[in-house]
Amino acid sequence: MEQFFTTSEQIQQIIKGFNLTKTLFVSSIIIGAANIGKKSLARYLFPQAHMVSGKEQKEVEDALEAYDELIITDFEMLSNQETLNFDNKRIIATANFTGNYSTIDTLFAFIYMMPSLKERLQDAMYIRDLFFQQAQKDLMVEKIPLDLSEFKMDLSSNSKSLKKAIYTFLTIRTMDIKDIEEAVYYYIMDHMAGNNAYKEYLGLYEKPLIKAGLKKYGSQLQLSQVLGINRNTLRKKIHEHAID
Repeated sequence: MEQFFTTSEQIQQIIKGFNLTKTLFVSSIIIGAANIGKKSLARYLFPQAHMVSGKEQKEVEDALEAYDELIITDFEMLSNQETLNFDNKRIIATANFTGNYSTIDTLFAFIYMMPSLKERLQDAMYIRDLFFQQAQKDLMVEKIPLDLSEFKMDLSSNSKSLKKAIYTFLTIRTMDIKDIEEAVYYYIMDHMAGNNAYKEYLGLYEKPLIKAGLKKYGSQLQLSQVLGINRNTLRKKIHEHAID
């Protein structure tokens, strides 16, 4: 059975509602933003149910003929919602938005609103840890960096943006000098143009060097000594690169 973790009281109430009506031939819909776990929740609650996507109109119509219990994802994508017949069926639908509320209200006995990951930070942290484990395996990283203080959870697109941020973070943090040189090489190959490219792309090296140095040493004077440059020169470069 697919597992589903949550500390959200609102989602726990959704689970409770489904469990109370699990044996009844009633239809329910879970509505919420994309990539928040609606499909995973439906599969967790109804592991044996056949699943189809509203993106495939004909498949949904055929599945309604063949099954009494059915999960329909992306329900908002169906173009003929008002003609669907859910009589004597247990339909569990998920949708990214409500659409025609009158039609939704007619078709479904229960309408559940699922909160986003921004509203479920503990859930997001649990998913973060799962994604880190998966990314470590996929990227063949022997060890995850112990210091994750630099990692920023991007929940702008819920689990999709969170997963991308984790893979990007691990890729960057585990690159060696050869990887970095190759990444810079291809970036410059794709973008270099104009008449002042040397000065323009010098910042690819200087800016992260100075930012990292300031964070590590916490002193412009000490950093200027480490870099072997005049303190005034360092101040000028900090200004040029708009480093806070």
